Amino acid sequence: MSLFLVDAGREWRESQRQVLCIARELREKGWAAHLVLEPGGALHQKAAEEGLSTLPLRMRGRMKWVVRQGLIRAMRAHGCRLAHFHETLGAALGLPAAVSAQVPVRILSRPADSSPLEGRLPLASVDAVVAGSEGVRLILVRGGVAEANVEVVPPGLDFSPFTAHGPDDSVRRELGLDPEDFLAGVVIPLEDERGHQALLDAAAIVGQAAPKVKIVVLGEGSLRLESGDPAVGRPMDNVLYFLGRRNEAPRILASLNMFVIFSHLDGLGGFLIEAMASGLPVAAADVGAARDIITHRETGLLVPARNAKALADAILKICVDKVLAGRLAARGRESVLEKYSAEAMARRIIGIYERRAHRKGIKLG
Repeated sequence: MSLFLVDAGREWRESQRQVLCIARELREKGWAAHLVLEPGGALHQKAAEEGLSTLPLRMRGRMKWVVRQGLIRAMRAHGCRLAHFHETLGAALGLPAAVSAQVPVRILSRPADSSPLEGRLPLASVDAVVAGSEGVRLILVRGGVAEANVEVVPPGLDFSPFTAHGPDDSVRRELGLDPEDFLAGVVIPLEDERGHQALLDAAAIVGQAAPKVKIVVLGEGSLRLESGDPAVGRPMDNVLYFLGRRNEAPRILASLNMFVIFSHLDGLGGFLIEAMASGLPVAAADVGAARDIITHRETGLLVPARNAKALADAILKICVDKVLAGRLAARGRESVLEKYSAEAMARRIIGIYERRAHRKGIKLG
């Protein structure tokens, strides 16, 4: 008996990374899993390099019945008991083949991108649809998929660039800061004038109490108020700007002492998760995803949005209380690796395999 992971993508994208992670976890469990992949594609090359079992099958640009017959033969030959289709083309070709080959458990991942094929997928033949977010789950349910058949599993993140990066002082060197300075990296929408002013007010409070604390504003935006800018009306020697370096996130985070998301808007949770994976103590405005990611005073600190005094207090607390900072950093890192890593995603999806197979009396291992 075996499992099939089917993906017709040629480029290296999110769905391909998920397939590779799931295949690794299945190998760790000792389960027989075969990856049905487009020959010569990025996933095929990476899987082959890792010694994973691959069944190359050209699915793009071929007649549908030829591809389906090839899938049916492979499924029967390898005793396929569960097939997971990770993107739209593979599902459109593979689901009818799985039905014909009498594969008892069929799983579909809801693709992140839209496709003209998506509306014609035979969803009635699927045991479970894996949605990447609650929003996608709602779309599927509104589109007629039975609520009990939708499983939400957020896409796992590859934290290796963040967990493997050692201490780095490049940001200090580029900004001309002392080794003893405490760097609080802050991400804020720089078009949010009220939020930016609250940040500057918080920096003024912090500067009076702890001159060695430097606020390093990270990211991009049209509102860039430099130290001593007339628009600010006072010198801000403890506020510096390090903009436009998103592709260097692991290095930048490794240069900081703490990390802050200070925005009244949602949608910046990815930055927060990366910082926690890097082992930084964090603080964030108490809005949206931050509430799900942070447990206040256990894995980080939550502060009211646009509240300068609360932000200043959080920064000073982490700067002064080394025990608290260490505890938040350690528990924060443990939390995000457990919830949001690629490995955690793969284990959750394998849990779906087990539950759905158990309902049908199928043993997979």
